[in-house]
Amino acid sequence: MEKKSILVIDDDEVVLKNFKAILELGGYNVDTAVTGKEAVDKSNASFYNLALIDIRLPDMEGTQLLTTMRDTVPKMVKIIVTGYPSLENAKDAVNMGADGYIVKPIMDTNEFLQKIKEHLKKQEEAQRYSEHKVAEYIETRARQEDAKETRT
Repeated sequence: MEKKSILVIDDDEVVLKNFKAILELGGYNVDTAVTGKEAVDKSNASFYNLALIDIRLPDMEGTQLLTTMRDTVPKMVKIIVTGYPSLENAKDAVNMGADGYIVKPIMDTNEFLQKIKEHLKKQEEAQRYSEHKVAEYIETRARQEDAKETRT
């Protein structure tokens, strides 16, 4: 099975190192970015299954990056990560298209990895559903074409 790729975006080097270590131990390929611009550039150049986006970045708000990535890489799971949790920024994140919201520091690495796994599983299920729908559509069109040819 192919390893899933995760992009961690945070301007705190300690957070980046810790998340990278935890996620790599969990079996993921991990890349990092310290600014929103770097994250956009990397996500345009490579495919990531999931992005962990800090709510506060040096060049933009995490919610702004979330909106940008929602438009440029809609299939990527996007999770806002914050050390400043509030109902307001959780609501903003979800309203702007976040698939999840995680509070740092991470106290339980197993719980953290489980959340990541659950989000990636939902992504896989959505992909399989889409592929199934496309196959169904193709079969239906082929039957319609066959029926049309039979009538003529």
